[in-house]
Amino acid sequence: MIDFARLHRIVAAAGQMALARWPGHGHALEVWDKQPGDPVSAADLAVDAFLKRELAALLPAAGWLSEETIDHPERLERGLCWLVDPIDGTRDFVAGRPGWAISVALVSEGRPLIGVLDAPARGEFWAATAGQGASRNGAVLRASQRTVLAGARVPADALARRDSDLTLVDKPNSIALRIAMVAADEADLLATLRWGYEWDIAAATLIAREAGAAISDAFGAPLGYNKRDPRAFGLLVTAPAIHAAAVERMAERAARLAV
Repeated sequence: MIDFARLHRIVAAAGQMALARWPGHGHALEVWDKQPGDPVSAADLAVDAFLKRELAALLPAAGWLSEETIDHPERLERGLCWLVDPIDGTRDFVAGRPGWAISVALVSEGRPLIGVLDAPARGEFWAATAGQGASRNGAVLRASQRTVLAGARVPADALARRDSDLTLVDKPNSIALRIAMVAADEADLLATLRWGYEWDIAAATLIAREAGAAISDAFGAPLGYNKRDPRAFGLLVTAPAIHAAAVERMAERAARLAV
């Protein structure tokens, strides 16, 4: 049995570790590009090392998959695996903006069991356990119940012309926080049309699902986790009643871009 209180303390401590290095509080930070346009900071690596140590001590039987750690196929041999993004939304983090979060999920046989997000610069702590609901700062979440796609709130920088009937809302850089916005009824639709990694979305998609949102890849297919190739093409997180319409709208673009 997992010690939930201890897990939450570990993730909160990681959040405070990141916050203590956050340029938004005036701290100098070492930043470099892993590849062009893909920044990483000393804070990412420090938080990653802390979480790897503490989560291994919490649950020694679980494997490990993280954005900032070299992947090892040994994780595939374990029924349980931690999926971690030590700082999701690094661009906001290094720019001193608050749209970043610590993302931790525990996955069992390809499905998230536990998801935790800590966004300390926003004063938000999100948590979910499979079959037991989701919360933010202890308040129970209920996802958007929108019934028509037109007018749906979307956290994005801009909309394509064909999507001009949708409504832009504020977009944190962290995709986990954008997913969580649907869980909190602050957005109706989150859509991506690119290859993404499991560690970015595992915790937040569980939070959204437990709040009642519909979740799939860009083609409407279920998501799996702790796969040999830890990627999926696209993501749709929506109010349940508009999910089919969102899949239909994205279908042509998804088919063209997934190649």
